[in-house]
Amino acid sequence: MSTHRRTGDGGSRGFLTPGKVLVLLLLAATLVFVFQNTARTEVRLLVPIVTMPLWVALLIPGVIGLLSGMYLVRRR
Repeated sequence: MSTHRRTGDGGSRGFLTPGKVLVLLLLAATLVFVFQNTARTEVRLLVPIVTMPLWVALLIPGVIGLLSGMYLVRRR
């Protein structure tokens, strides 16, 4: 009876796994979004009005939501 043990990269999976393809597609969509939304917009932050690119105004709450979600998942 022989036992065959695999070593190395974990199998015959190639470089482009479904997860990596999904990440590349999301990265491409993000870059398209950023380059199409470079117009400046006014945002009221409590009292002052701040002028910034639209993609930054949308990125800030997105990052806050991501960090909040990561914190809640980690706390479980």
